Amino acid sequence: MPRRANKLERWEVAIVKAMLVKKRVPQDIQAYFSRPTRSINHARISEIRDEKKHKAVKLATDDELDAFLEAWPDVDPQTGLHLQSDELLVKAREAMIAAVHTFNSAGLFFRAELFIVTSVIGWTYLLHAFYKLKGIDYRYRKNGAVQKTPSGADKYWELTQCLNHGQCPLDKGVVNNLKFLIEIRHEIEHRFTSRIDNALSAKLQACCINFNDAIKALFGKEFALEKRLPIALQMVTFDGAQRASLMGADLPDHIATAIDAFHNGLSEEEQKDPKFRYRVAFVPKVAGKVQNADLAIEFVKPGSPEAEAVEKVLLKEVERPKFLPSNIVAAAKNAGCPGFSMHDHTLLVKQLDARNPGKGFGTKIANNWYWYESWRDKVLEKLAEGWTRPAK
Repeated sequence: MPRRANKLERWEVAIVKAMLVKKRVPQDIQAYFSRPTRSINHARISEIRDEKKHKAVKLATDDELDAFLEAWPDVDPQTGLHLQSDELLVKAREAMIAAVHTFNSAGLFFRAELFIVTSVIGWTYLLHAFYKLKGIDYRYRKNGAVQKTPSGADKYWELTQCLNHGQCPLDKGVVNNLKFLIEIRHEIEHRFTSRIDNALSAKLQACCINFNDAIKALFGKEFALEKRLPIALQMVTFDGAQRASLMGADLPDHIATAIDAFHNGLSEEEQKDPKFRYRVAFVPKVAGKVQNADLAIEFVKPGSPEAEAVEKVLLKEVERPKFLPSNIVAAAKNAGCPGFSMHDHTLLVKQLDARNPGKGFGTKIANNWYWYESWRDKVLEKLAEGWTRPAK
């Protein structure tokens, strides 16, 4: 973990000088600048008074001093972070908290999109805070000059550039997770996606845990988010349609393509990395001991037999019914479409790219393709919408 420097920032030195002009003694001034996350020795104040250091810094105006005193202590009481000096870290934590609260909010239809955009902001601030702590300039430069935005402000690195820097402190799995979410963000910008929340939930969960691990590793355990973000409660069990959704069926084509393309660029080991996607099984449990009767969740050690069992039961269905193409055609005829033939079924399969594993419509067993109920329902839905054989 990089050591956080116990030193005054330039703006703080200006305030100290203004206080010294008001005849305040170093010991009293020192109390304004020490906090749980940073201890300032009163000798630093004496060095400013005696002009041994910071001689070039101009003292603050009376208005600036008054504003400082009115806002003081201006510290987050939970973490001890100063809202100005620790602005990047404060913003990083609040952006991730906002992302999780938004995703967990009831009644929202585009939770995944909102989470991704807000969490990317949080990760960007977190890495900016890290690079600032390491003394790495995280501004864009061209021919040595700092690049500016149209409004004249310094242009800082976006998250992708932060991840690509040689001193990025994040593990490969974390980087893969964030680059995946950035790819999805590019796909969903200014485009209607329908709901993709469930299909991305494992990646979003990993993003949350990775952020919490990173902020603790880079800045200290006292900045963890566990106390601010309790476990979310579920109101439902999962029926067949919801299971199909959770397995990724009916994703918009451009989202499914982006997901497949990203996955194809990763090794099997990288795809299994819990830092890339984190999966949890919720299993109804009868407690063996009275004192455990109220526990809704049981945590198991990764790699243990229990964990392997969880891996096997995650979203496991009880032998999902499987259908041959002839069964699908028969279902269509029984639903009032007597003219629907095997040839029509083949055309519809090609038209909807139904054999794409990402669609979740079926599976290949011993060189034979079997369809799930979700495909049967999709065929009936298309026929009800008036699907007809494409003209040659």
